[in-house]
Amino acid sequence: MMPLDNAATVAAGSPVEFPRDGPFSNIIRVSNNEFLLPEIGVYQVNFQVSVTEPGQLVLGLDSSGTGNGTIIELEYTTVGRATGTSQIVGTCLVQTTVPGSTLTVLNPTGNTPALTITPVAGGTHAVSAHLVIVRLR
Repeated sequence: MMPLDNAATVAAGSPVEFPRDGPFSNIIRVSNNEFLLPEIGVYQVNFQVSVTEPGQLVLGLDSSGTGNGTIIELEYTTVGRATGTSQIVGTCLVQTTVPGSTLTVLNPTGNTPALTITPVAGGTHAVSAHLVIVRLR
């Protein structure tokens, strides 16, 4: 749920948090914002996040295999919206070349202003961010 489970704002270059687990298999949570892709393969990644203002999100991949390398923003995964009236939603394929790559959802570097995570969108109940990662091959 967002916030209190997620930071109220996400600065440029910073990750969105997905702090609650749903059903999962073979994907390992490294932290609230980083997920281990244990095998080399092609992964389908779907995400949605409610934010207050226009903005963008992008997937970041650390292919060091250690989780301590450089996170590279995968520009072809950038999605956004021009108005502040809907969720930012992305669906894309990510290919890993080493086992143990890690994946994050980021507010792209250089974007301003910071994204404001919307705690209650369209009603009275707290909303959540979703991240679904499926290994295809």
